[in-house]
Amino acid sequence: MRSNNPVFRRSEEFNRAGGQTQQQTYAQYGQQAPSTWQTGPAGGAYGYDDVRQTPADRGGAMSIDSVVQKTAITLGVVILTALATWVLTPDIDGFTTSSEMGTIYGAAMFGALGAFALSMVNSFKRVVSPALVLAFAALEGVALGAISKAFDAQFGDGVVSGAVIGTFAAFAGTLTAYKVFNIQVGAKFKMFVMAAVFGMIGLSLMELVLGLFGAQIGLFGVSGLGMVTAFAGLILGVFMLIMDFDFVEQGIRNQLPERESWRAAFAMTVSLVWIYTNLLRILAFFSQD
Repeated sequence: MRSNNPVFRRSEEFNRAGGQTQQQTYAQYGQQAPSTWQTGPAGGAYGYDDVRQTPADRGGAMSIDSVVQKTAITLGVVILTALATWVLTPDIDGFTTSSEMGTIYGAAMFGALGAFALSMVNSFKRVVSPALVLAFAALEGVALGAISKAFDAQFGDGVVSGAVIGTFAAFAGTLTAYKVFNIQVGAKFKMFVMAAVFGMIGLSLMELVLGLFGAQIGLFGVSGLGMVTAFAGLILGVFMLIMDFDFVEQGIRNQLPERESWRAAFAMTVSLVWIYTNLLRILAFFSQD
């Protein structure tokens, strides 16, 4: 069954069912299927040494370790660039000028638009590019650093730290539930999540365009209406993580090339950023006087 997730749809290996395509898997890596293996002298063509080789032995296959490593690197870039943006942009206090505020909002806009553009490229790119994934992470960090600084100044210190802790708690809780309850991801679930994601993106773009003409609805603000989309976005982010975990399992089962770990890292980074930004708005709403 083919995936409806554009991040993974560009990778053909993610769309194979593990047990039904073993012959295709061996063929991809230049091997014959087990049923055609021959005996012969060690080291010969299709001899003992060839039989023992797997796709992982020949070129390196995706594993839990490789996914964790690539995800840690990607999130590390997000965090480092966010901290750098926080430190390098002007402090926000009673003496902050409009020009200084413009610098902060400009950094947030630059990072957000750049990250969105690269997320589209990475989502539909057939061969994953580690450089583009890391570039996306850097721009996402710039946006998050500026946005977090603005929220921190307006709503207090606990908002940002609470959103960070809540994001990692959501990741750990979702992963635990996925494994403990053996959650199965079906086609209808995938279609629903991806339709909701693109719906949210469409609403965001609509709100951005309306904002240019001073006619924002407040769908993504810190308000009563904004909380509807914030809670919906938080739940959607959890669903996105579930899909990410499912695709990682399929990728490992199908012995994807190790480079596909970057695709998994990109997808999970998108989901975690999605969860963080919605948690930030929710906590800001409840911290208002």
